[in-house]
Amino acid sequence: MKLLYLSYMNTSKPSYILIALVFLISCKSTAQWEGQGPIQIIETTDKPVTIQTKQTFDAGEGVYFSNELEGARLNEVQRLNDTLIQVTILPENQPINPSPWYGFKIWSEQPQEFWIQFSYGGIGFHRYFPKSSLDGIDFVNVDSADFFQPKTEERRPEMGFLKVKSSKDTLWIAAQDRIGTSHVQQWKEELLKKDFVSKITIGKSKEGRPLEVLKIGEADDQEMLMVISMQHPPELTGFLAMEAFIEELVKDSPEAKKFRKKYNLYVMPQMNPDGVANGHWRHNVGGIDLNRDWVNFNQPETKALSDFMEKKVAETGGKFVFAADFHSTWEDIFYTNNEELEGNFPGLIPKVIKRSSKRIPGYVPNIRPNEGNQRSVTSNSYFFFVHQAESMTFEVGDNTPREIIAMKGQFLAEELMKILNKKNWK
Repeated sequence: MKLLYLSYMNTSKPSYILIALVFLISCKSTAQWEGQGPIQIIETTDKPVTIQTKQTFDAGEGVYFSNELEGARLNEVQRLNDTLIQVTILPENQPINPSPWYGFKIWSEQPQEFWIQFSYGGIGFHRYFPKSSLDGIDFVNVDSADFFQPKTEERRPEMGFLKVKSSKDTLWIAAQDRIGTSHVQQWKEELLKKDFVSKITIGKSKEGRPLEVLKIGEADDQEMLMVISMQHPPELTGFLAMEAFIEELVKDSPEAKKFRKKYNLYVMPQMNPDGVANGHWRHNVGGIDLNRDWVNFNQPETKALSDFMEKKVAETGGKFVFAADFHSTWEDIFYTNNEELEGNFPGLIPKVIKRSSKRIPGYVPNIRPNEGNQRSVTSNSYFFFVHQAESMTFEVGDNTPREIIAMKGQFLAEELMKILNKKNWK
């Protein structure tokens, strides 16, 4: 798979046959991915979180680590021997999805080579393949020869070992690139340069960060769409798919222009800015998984968006016809509602997924409809059962190639526009 993908990337005009081969191989395991189990109902009132102390760690031998940057996660550093340094990454609180986010800086007084042992205090497993950067902005996957995970009977290894070459120049190591909140803000600012895009502040997070929704369109709010991402801080690939999806809708293409005349799209690209800024594994600073708070609305982020949507419907008499929540997980998967239940546009979600997927040679989408007919605690359920919006959760694989993520987001948007532009709501 790796060699084939590199061949594809090094070809100036990749053939559809080669792309098809890439996807046939990459999607073979995806078809077997069962996804998450039944959603557990949890209490969503505030729980204490441990705020990591921002500091520089002296690892001895003139080597230093630091978590003094937005989005960092690094709790302890301990030298185990001359060539091995252990970094401990701990969650904001427990219980929690055991998928540790990490991010930190390294430098040394003299050039050195050593190994880093990732430790998660017996709580998590090593999910994210390390990325490195020399400027904190542009990240690349570390050389596979420099990263080692002990073989275990479990699919999810408990730790990883990374070989590092340090110097006086700072080296950044992170679970994913685009650390912190600035990349989302920069993306929003670019969209706001368009005259049909505006910003609405709908509330504040617990730490006072603005909760912002972008309005895209020139319609009358009779038919609306809602898109969100980053309820869980580390889930960058979901954001990237959402980014590609939105960027297709704001193009100057005839289909997009027609779409924006008929529909207004509202997008909240970063539902959990506090969690992102603090380098959380999953929760907001209230210590809660936001995607379990769409019934009780105890957290400011979910309450602000639900209040916004319900007020919009009450004021305009309009309706939400489509909603999507973008996440990340091990492999690509779509979570949809029970196809026997009808919302504002029955059949829309399966049709959009299947049509967009057919445009990718060899790709068979992994679709997991909910078999139940009762409202759950997730955003997807809220969108459907409260607003009758045809809704889905798109979980994008952690390691899905970025070009493929962009294709999926783009094709989803294109097929959605084609269908909705033909719909006569009168």
